[in-house]
Amino acid sequence: MSPPPSCDILVIGSGNAGFSAALSAAQANPKANVIIIDKCPSAWAGGNSYFTAGAFRTAHNGLNDLLPLVNNASPEKANRIDMPLYSESDFMHDLQRMTNGRTDRALSKILVQDSRSTIGWLAKNGIRFQLSFNRQAYEVDNRIKFWGGLALKTENGGKGLIEDHLRAAKTNGISVYFDTAVTKLLTGPQSEAITGVEVIHRAVNNCNKNSQFPGQKTTIQAKAVILAAGGFEANPQLRAQYLGPGWDAARVRGTPYNTGDLLQIAQRDVSAKTVGNWSGCHSVAWDSDAPAHAGDRGVSNEFTKSGYPLGIMVNRNGERFVDEGSDMRNYTYAMIGRRILQQPSQVAFQVWDARTTPWLRSEEYRASVTRHLTGDTLEELADRCVDAGLTGRETFLRTLSEYNAAVRPGHWDPAVKDGLATQGLAVSKSNWALPIDRAPFLAVKVTAGITFTFGGLAVNPETAAVVSETTGQEVPGLYCVGEMLGGLFHDNYPGGSGLTSGAVFGRRAGRAAAETLASDRAARL
Repeated sequence: MSPPPSCDILVIGSGNAGFSAALSAAQANPKANVIIIDKCPSAWAGGNSYFTAGAFRTAHNGLNDLLPLVNNASPEKANRIDMPLYSESDFMHDLQRMTNGRTDRALSKILVQDSRSTIGWLAKNGIRFQLSFNRQAYEVDNRIKFWGGLALKTENGGKGLIEDHLRAAKTNGISVYFDTAVTKLLTGPQSEAITGVEVIHRAVNNCNKNSQFPGQKTTIQAKAVILAAGGFEANPQLRAQYLGPGWDAARVRGTPYNTGDLLQIAQRDVSAKTVGNWSGCHSVAWDSDAPAHAGDRGVSNEFTKSGYPLGIMVNRNGERFVDEGSDMRNYTYAMIGRRILQQPSQVAFQVWDARTTPWLRSEEYRASVTRHLTGDTLEELADRCVDAGLTGRETFLRTLSEYNAAVRPGHWDPAVKDGLATQGLAVSKSNWALPIDRAPFLAVKVTAGITFTFGGLAVNPETAAVVSETTGQEVPGLYCVGEMLGGLFHDNYPGGSGLTSGAVFGRRAGRAAAETLASDRAARL
């Protein structure tokens, strides 16, 4: 369907942040006409949110605080769970630690303080939460131990999250229009206040669902506009320009439609101020056989290869290049892609033996998702890796021999930072160091998969209203949420913070936009 010529509140982007903003606006002002547009076709609904594991980081007071939100913890199972509380100070400490103290203090304070109430709000609106047994807990001595401060995910991951958001939007009278790309932000002739957008809408040919009519340029008048269209991670030119050499070769983990258009349009049309880490991004270890320029909506997040803390990683020369056990996985996985991208040919090999392969997550490492390189001896494993692109066979074997000799005795526990470390290596492994000497052996080939970029627009933290570079004041009627919001993350981030940020600031932006409408109407009476 073509979008209407006017609405009260227009949200641009159909990911978690955009849906949260639209839902908040519709509930804050039930009389408002709230619509969502997205340049992607309907088959790509959900933006990058669709490709996530659905993890939401939140402050909480322990297991009993979260049990009312979830649908997958029977009383019997709950009795076996060990879950420490994760306080607001814990969350803030992790944000500061992961970003080396460069996170915007006002934004991060709101993110942390609003996290639990916002997740409760989402749950009341039909977002199905679960305890993340498969990603954030290990069963040790018949106890289910959660780790890394992250406990919640959505049912069926990102796919389920977007299904639930679409259902909530329909329930709240929010219409969604796809194939609609914004080309310009419109402002009033006498002020900088937003009055709408110019768009190109590509209508689907009803006789042939695989073809479209040429794009039709039109305008949508709106009293408030909320930008939620993602970063520039799917644009190889902008990646090379801002992230640096080699980033044009990174695999795109999610939607191919996050190309940074709206970031550039906002700067051009309203002098939107830019902030944050424009040379930084969220980038993971990604299957080297995954598609290059877009995620696979069937496989989705399962191309992630996050089992490296249980083994080691080597580059194609056969050399280790990173401390695989420097921290819990959800504090390192968002930066590990950058380290892989810096290696020769931008690839690496993850390696395990029979001790740790049973601990790998099947959704990421089963043979139907990733190519298994196996051997009954390390020499045979090396040969299989050579077949897959390893150039330093002898170095690979020497690296494994030296690593095995450097492992110190101790108690291995994947649910805590166990201190089981190597000694005497140029590149240490600080935790979870076990010898790789028990057949059969497994390796997989990985590369860098980019998730989202960290640079974005400056906003008023209270309302997510966009700030003008020219005036230093808010652009009336314009808001920014999700990946487009800059200042929160630098170099790294605590896993699960992205979806929480989208919901927290989406909720605030929607409420602020609705309140602006009410104020305008009151002023006219």
